[in-house]
Amino acid sequence: MKTIRDLDIAGKRVLIRVDFNVPMDEEKRITDDLRIRTALPTLTHALERGARVILCSHLGRPGGERVERFSLAPVAAHLAAVLGCPVPLAPDCIGDEVESMVAGMNDGDVLMLENLRFHAGEQENDPGFARRLAALAEVYINNAFAVSHRAHASVVGVPAYCAEKGAGFLLEKELSYFHRAIDDPVRPLAAVVGGAKVSSKLGALENMLTRVDQLLIGGAMANTFLRSRGFDVGASRVEEDLLENAGRLLRDAARQGVRVYLPVDVIAADRFAPDAVCRQVTIQDIPGQWMALDIGPASVLCFREALADARTIIWNGPMGAFEMDAFARGTMALAQTLGASHALTITGGGDSNAAVRKFGEAENISYMSTGGGAFLMLMEGRELPGVKALEE
Repeated sequence: MKTIRDLDIAGKRVLIRVDFNVPMDEEKRITDDLRIRTALPTLTHALERGARVILCSHLGRPGGERVERFSLAPVAAHLAAVLGCPVPLAPDCIGDEVESMVAGMNDGDVLMLENLRFHAGEQENDPGFARRLAALAEVYINNAFAVSHRAHASVVGVPAYCAEKGAGFLLEKELSYFHRAIDDPVRPLAAVVGGAKVSSKLGALENMLTRVDQLLIGGAMANTFLRSRGFDVGASRVEEDLLENAGRLLRDAARQGVRVYLPVDVIAADRFAPDAVCRQVTIQDIPGQWMALDIGPASVLCFREALADARTIIWNGPMGAFEMDAFARGTMALAQTLGASHALTITGGGDSNAAVRKFGEAENISYMSTGGGAFLMLMEGRELPGVKALEE
């Protein structure tokens, strides 16, 4: 797979797929510009070489219609301030007016296209839509790891119509770190997996069994594994239809010599609320109508000891409902454990990154992946459609 550094982009129209799906407040102010900042090395590289940079992204879920609150106008303004140069916003991402604006670009100019998802053809991977996008440029660059698991027009359709294509530095960096962690890790390799549902991560768990030395499971998904071992977890969330899968995974792990760690105690509550009555109990003593909403201090100690000798650690998913202070200590402790570790530490997007930032450990993590879904697909051992499209 070629990268942007391998391509001659001087004076050429370069369409760069970025992921600027950033959070905003009610006044349309960007509250976290991480996804913009991580794209800057690729944009700067292109501008320094005199490329005519055309940016395309989605924002939110407008459902294939123009919805003004999902306009990329605030993003274009923010990027202009960061880059220190004008970043005009096109009125659409395809059409005569857009083509006219592209034709009027000079070397070193930047143009941002309006939200791709204002057109249903983006998520439907409509060939006609992809062809019109591709016609705007001479070179295509995918720098949006976070959407590279989606077979959308701007991700897999456009490359089919561009002879010159490659990866941006962010996509390259994401794949490089994942390769270091999974394909050629410094061992012992430990994976920490949490979050709400086993169903969303079963494929990743099954694949990781063939690669890791240790597997630590927390969050609400741990309840299903505990139930499969015969524990009564009260009113905790359990995926009854996956009990057999969970039990089989634990048996497979034992056969393969992979050490699996589950919570030994939890913070249980009488309801899912910030002001709920809660207390620490062992997994054998969860009250019948209560639910486990965080791992307990004994589990934290167990997890810390398990990770003490790890040399590579991958983390995807929180240990509890960390958005509520009463149930945040397990996730906070894990973030601090990774932050203090001398291992290569990688967090897999979404809630894991939010937790790392919330608890002040972002600077101490080796790499924070920008894509939860794409990261999970790689953990499942599957090829990303967006990467495959660059290689064909």
